[in-house]
Amino acid sequence: MGFEVPAQAYRRFMGRYSEPLAVVFAEACDVPAVGAPGLRSLDVGCGTGALTQVLVERLGVEAVGACDPSESFVAAVRSRFPGLDVRRATAESLPYDDASFDRTLAGLVVHFMADPVAGLADMARVTAPGGVVGATVWDYETAAGPLSVFWRAARILDPDVDDESGLAGVRKGQLPALFESAGMDGAVPSLLSVDVVHPSFEEWWEPFTLGVGPAGDFVQRLSDDDRRTLQARCRELLPPAPFTVAAGAWTVVWTKTGAGV
Repeated sequence: MGFEVPAQAYRRFMGRYSEPLAVVFAEACDVPAVGAPGLRSLDVGCGTGALTQVLVERLGVEAVGACDPSESFVAAVRSRFPGLDVRRATAESLPYDDASFDRTLAGLVVHFMADPVAGLADMARVTAPGGVVGATVWDYETAAGPLSVFWRAARILDPDVDDESGLAGVRKGQLPALFESAGMDGAVPSLLSVDVVHPSFEEWWEPFTLGVGPAGDFVQRLSDDDRRTLQARCRELLPPAPFTVAAGAWTVVWTKTGAGV
């Protein structure tokens, strides 16, 4: 699905939104701003390390673990954070012992898990009693998602396009329901939002041409003429530059109260 791409391409495409979101997500999951002795955190589906960086800055590299199924992303995070324990793995089969972490977080990952319920349940397994499991995914139900304008333009070109709105957890109430299905009752939902300023239309558009994720796949499949039409539609839908994209993300935080899920 367009995620075995160079790490720099992903950071140019999504990092502009995921990096500020990582800060507010960490705060929502009660990751202290200054390291707490003994507190350990895991970044599940770490990608190129937007959330990993926040965790390392707050807790120290020795207190953080990260994993991702993409070989290129794992290599990039290992290079970016020397000494960090980074493993290639899926959320559904985490290579860690039970109760290994105090904060087990998945930023912009649940909707791409092969089995979100199993992934959340395994995140709960590796979390210690009293610890927190947190997940956040972009809002694809309303116009508040960071890719909303792009997919609106894409639907004008192709009404049957898969615009990510059918992915797990991207609509209101879906993420809490996944937690409940995983046996994680009492999870607390919220909506986080970050504002990203784009200095020009070209700066906003160019990362969509890099082949990252479903949006990048869609652009690469288009003919040259259709790609130019899509670009023009996006320009029409966006305000004059500079403009701000307000990116909303559904978020759920769950506290593990006992030894089991």
